Amino acid sequence: MKKWFCYLLSFAILVADQISKFWIVSRFVPYQPHHVMPMFNLTLAYNTGAAFSFLSSTGSWHHWFFLSISLTVSILIVIWIFRTPSSERLQLFALSLILGGALGNLVDRLTLGYVIDFIDIYYKNYHWPIFNIADSEICIGTMLIVIVMYSQSRRSEDIVARIFWCCCRFLK
Repeated sequence: MKKWFCYLLSFAILVADQISKFWIVSRFVPYQPHHVMPMFNLTLAYNTGAAFSFLSSTGSWHHWFFLSISLTVSILIVIWIFRTPSSERLQLFALSLILGGALGNLVDRLTLGYVIDFIDIYYKNYHWPIFNIADSEICIGTMLIVIVMYSQSRRSEDIVARIFWCCCRFLK
């Protein structure tokens, strides 16, 4: 996978996230659920905290804290993508998703001071915390990174086991 494609994909995710948030804010009243289909509502919500509104009621210090973390992580992912070999397609794809999502929420924090959420998944009276497209991309990308790392560790274990087996056969 070409590196420019990774950055282009991240930018496309950022744009899609911002367009969806603009559309929701221009058409919905905060915290008024709009039924879309069973177990799925669109509900405009403002998140001043981290994921799942963590630390949202702790004062204003967390705004700068989350802003600096988002910016730092975004810069580190840009470097990670740059240093990852082009042959590691799944890892590059996953990093692109995470970067696009991180930038989408970073733009909200920079311009608004909070993140706009609107995807409301529920079962009966149990609601998952409301989230957005950027959050979804971060979660999907993170799951893919875990899969990549797990498969790489399994490969390295297989290699070590094969080397050990060959050494044992050689020593007989």
